[in-house]
Amino acid sequence: MTTMIKNPILPGFHPDSSALRVGDDYYIANSTFEWWPGIDIYHSKDLVNWEWVASPVNRESQVDLKGNYDSGSLWAPHLSYADGRFWLVYTDVKTYAPFKDTLNYVITAPSITGPWSEPHFLTASGFDPAIFHDDDGRKWFLNMLYDYRPGHAMFAGTVIQEFDPESMTLIGERKHFYKGTKLGVCEGPQILKKDGYYYLLCAAGGTGYMHAATVARARSLEGPFEDSPYTPLMTTRDEPGNPLQKSGHCCFLQIGDEWYVTQICGRPLTERGNCTLGRETAIQKIYWTEDGWPRLINDTISPDLEVPAPKIARNVVQNMDHSERVEFELDGVAQANAPLTSVTDPAIPPSLKTLRTALTAEEHYSLTARPGWLRLYGAQSLRSQHLQTLFARRWEAYDFDVETVLDFDPANYQQMAGLILYYDTQNWIYAYVSFDSEGSDKRIIQVLRCDHERLEYGSEAIALEDGPVRIKVEVRHDKANFFYAQGENMHADNAPWKAVGGAQPADHISDDYVESQIMGCAFTGAMVGICAQDMDAHLSHADFQYLDYREK
Repeated sequence: MTTMIKNPILPGFHPDSSALRVGDDYYIANSTFEWWPGIDIYHSKDLVNWEWVASPVNRESQVDLKGNYDSGSLWAPHLSYADGRFWLVYTDVKTYAPFKDTLNYVITAPSITGPWSEPHFLTASGFDPAIFHDDDGRKWFLNMLYDYRPGHAMFAGTVIQEFDPESMTLIGERKHFYKGTKLGVCEGPQILKKDGYYYLLCAAGGTGYMHAATVARARSLEGPFEDSPYTPLMTTRDEPGNPLQKSGHCCFLQIGDEWYVTQICGRPLTERGNCTLGRETAIQKIYWTEDGWPRLINDTISPDLEVPAPKIARNVVQNMDHSERVEFELDGVAQANAPLTSVTDPAIPPSLKTLRTALTAEEHYSLTARPGWLRLYGAQSLRSQHLQTLFARRWEAYDFDVETVLDFDPANYQQMAGLILYYDTQNWIYAYVSFDSEGSDKRIIQVLRCDHERLEYGSEAIALEDGPVRIKVEVRHDKANFFYAQGENMHADNAPWKAVGGAQPADHISDDYVESQIMGCAFTGAMVGICAQDMDAHLSHADFQYLDYREK
């Protein structure tokens, strides 16, 4: 019996997949935007199950994201391998419009886990970079070209320029070599050389419901490139009922004599509605026609929710549950005397990310001040695009529970800590503990929502007893409900949970909802985490015992 791969293979906020084969190992690199460390890379032996192996952009000397706008920063990486090295190109997007400051860099490493080099700046002409290693030894840099001029298409097609691996610079003339198809918005160019042809795979139609993937080919890099008669290769733009909406941005991947493409997709809660899990990575099997063009194995342009696994994975079981409990123990990692200021702390699991920069041990957080607890030192607000004391992980299922235990003694209303559903600095839902200076003169727990900078309460303030408080959020599709428990029995399986307000709009934590409010583009993805703020003297701290994420 044929083993089937269930899509997506990387659920929740895993966009812009760049796939790579090196021997019997397979890798996927994904965008991380403003989340730190940057660019997540996953590894597989069978294309079925994938495990995180690296976040190569993990030093501030490689990129400075502080102050970057929401949904900017690290876009669409491209991973390749040649000359005994891994190559990674990525874009740091600094500004939105009308100009777009898109700083493209390249780094290399002898192993996928590093050490990854310092960056080499290449160009700022556009985004979605890639490096093509030709079989004659020459290397070529590709990216989409951005055009700010009034009356011109901002997505001005794709350009190519030779890349010198010795000087790590672009040389020769930049050439405009492909303008795209009638689907518009040509981006994400990457090249496969096969059977004497250069196959150019591009994303088209934008990143929303009109997204698609196209293929063209030429006998030389000079072109001209001929569009496939089976254009597009993939899309759901005219198929609103397909469960894998927003399909496009593909990447070729060969395994033995079989071929696949990775893709991005979104799974809306309702038809063409909000995708709380953001843009995810899926995979489709393809074949090559007699006239040398790639097609989906189903002979359509529609991606499938399930696809045949490669022959080597006939008996492999796919792991579909990404539940995780993080206990804040050092586990013998001697980090206390050597705080890490620019890389991920080895005592913090890679599933937990920070915003725009690393947090410094013993300055922004501590695992030693109270052993068995993570202490967060309150500092800048949730609106800050520079430094927030926050750790968060992806939503990877429609339905899940997250809980933590918080011990926090705020002195005023400007000191806050708690459990948050987070999209970006302007869109979040926060169950926080603070101090009520106008009523009870006690600690309180309350839900606060930010909806495109509009603050409103999602519950009444509830006075707390002394001592730690257990906080939980239950997310069920488009709704989220917060609860708290205190006292001797709060750790029991049948803890005396009390509601904090009613149902909150979980579907607002999505690209689609945020875009509808800002009338622009939003790309990041839904996260859930723990955080602390001190908008007074930056002197308070909050202790968290664990962070438990359970899919339902």
